[in-house]
Amino acid sequence: MAAVANGHVDSHMGEVTIQTDVLIIGAGPAGASLACFLVSYGIKGTIISRASGTADTPRAHITNMAALECLRDIGLDKDCIQVSTKGECMMHTRWCYSMAGDEFARVYSWGNDPARKGDYEIASPCEPCDIPQTLLEPVLIKHATNNGFKCRWDTSFISFQDLGESKGVVTRLRDDLHGREYVVHSKYLFGADGARSRVVEQLGLPLSSKPGGGLAINVLVKTDLSHLIKHRKGNLHWVMQPDRPLSGFGQMAIVRMVKPWYEWMFILLPTPGWAGPEPSKEQYLQQVKTFVGDDSIPAEIISVSRWNINEIVAEQYSHGNVFCLGDAVHRHPPFNGLGSNTCIQDAFNLAWKIAYVESGKAHRSLLTSYGSERQPVGRAVITRANDGFREHALIWEAIGMLSEDISDRMAILEELQSPGEAGKKRRAALQAATLNTCHEFHGLGIEMNQFYTSPAVYAADEKLQFRLEGPAAEDPVLYHMRSTYPGRRLPHAWLNKRSPYQEPISTIDLAGKGHFTIFTGIGGSSWRCAAEDVMRNLGAGLQITVWSIGPGQEWEDIYQDWARVREVDDDGAVLVRPDRFVAWRSHDVRSCEGGCESKLLQVMRTLLALD
Repeated sequence: MAAVANGHVDSHMGEVTIQTDVLIIGAGPAGASLACFLVSYGIKGTIISRASGTADTPRAHITNMAALECLRDIGLDKDCIQVSTKGECMMHTRWCYSMAGDEFARVYSWGNDPARKGDYEIASPCEPCDIPQTLLEPVLIKHATNNGFKCRWDTSFISFQDLGESKGVVTRLRDDLHGREYVVHSKYLFGADGARSRVVEQLGLPLSSKPGGGLAINVLVKTDLSHLIKHRKGNLHWVMQPDRPLSGFGQMAIVRMVKPWYEWMFILLPTPGWAGPEPSKEQYLQQVKTFVGDDSIPAEIISVSRWNINEIVAEQYSHGNVFCLGDAVHRHPPFNGLGSNTCIQDAFNLAWKIAYVESGKAHRSLLTSYGSERQPVGRAVITRANDGFREHALIWEAIGMLSEDISDRMAILEELQSPGEAGKKRRAALQAATLNTCHEFHGLGIEMNQFYTSPAVYAADEKLQFRLEGPAAEDPVLYHMRSTYPGRRLPHAWLNKRSPYQEPISTIDLAGKGHFTIFTGIGGSSWRCAAEDVMRNLGAGLQITVWSIGPGQEWEDIYQDWARVREVDDDGAVLVRPDRFVAWRSHDVRSCEGGCESKLLQVMRTLLALD
């Protein structure tokens, strides 16, 4: 990708002093992962952040399989897993009186439910894990900078001017250490600057918002609770004490594991409308000790920060040469653990399109598909996250936290343990409410059921409209349905060679890596010839890899799993994009009028916006 030519811009912007191919505002999960994905295509640039370094508080932590598959494409999944916790550390979510006290209920979470483990294993070769942002960001930034990206900390975004399609963007920045302003000229500007995005604000992207869910206070604490967790392992613990006077700034808390089992985030949820003075450090510490439930356990507060529970999504994600992603365009609470995962997937979707346009493989209009594909995902995510938060109110009500009268709360708490019809109903309500949180803690569908409709998906040959079937049709948040329908995620299936020395490989790992992929089978050799013909015809270094799956083919369908999910005949073809979403499929060779070569050429020209 050539650097933008030197030159002058409008006088109020000053003279260009720095040239870079791309400029990313924000070095969080969205911006840092975008840098990693872009650099995998040889695109280098600059990433800036107002912060003095990577995240100093844990923030996002649940990393789901969809995001890990993106990182797996560039070999970063192993580095992330190495710094993560998983397995039994994520086994449960609990509701309790205190960390040392009585437990009201618990549920399995994040793929650990014995009844759901198979669903997770079928969906992906990856496993969910817990990576606090303090550990994720250094992995991403290290990879990006080791491969050619430059990172500037203590740098603030001031303004930008989009000069038009071929002229790039001029951005004014400030070096906060020295107070000096300077100008950067780049071909693209990416706004990944979080929930208070100044890039989104200046770009004027319309925002759709609903009333927020109030304030939350993060209190990061060092305290060794290993002896309390030994038989109660899990990374999320809701603490509620209905028989105590409600603290204005800490009505209840979500105690979240950061580093097992000696570093924790106490997420305090104030009473609605609380606007009291800022509590002292001693008051915060006392509240933490109350929720721990054992004053003899030493505790140290590391930091305190606030955030608002938002329900905001941008109606569009880009304009001209400026593209926004991550929390800048979808702002929501952490329920369902969708935040950083959606950021990474935004970046993965955008990176290959930028790379294909800049290398001449695709026309610039391909970039419009970024917003049309990812904005509906962002809307679904902010809705689901806030629904998850609202659903917890049923638990609060069942335990007695919603009454303002302490005597009522105490009576409800006592009722939970009492015989008789009232106690029975109370316990049934609590059980139903906690079981309903499966949509948050086992929401495999909301994580994996994305369905893209855009010019970068070719569905014109499909006889029927796509629709979910089976359990996913009944509950699309809870269940994932594998399908090769154009616009769906490439299904994962384990394959192998006939040789006993070859490790199984996922279909996921045969696709991606910056190129298109065709999956075919016995009788599908015409697709290999067609791919070679299309690559010669379109040039620009376009690569279409072809794999044949079946008995005696390059890969054996060892569990016959691919045969069950491919939804085409042996000699059919499933064309997969670089981001591992299905672009098009042919049910068999015979259905291609004019031959495989002409059909594949037509499809590729359409997908790459070359017509």
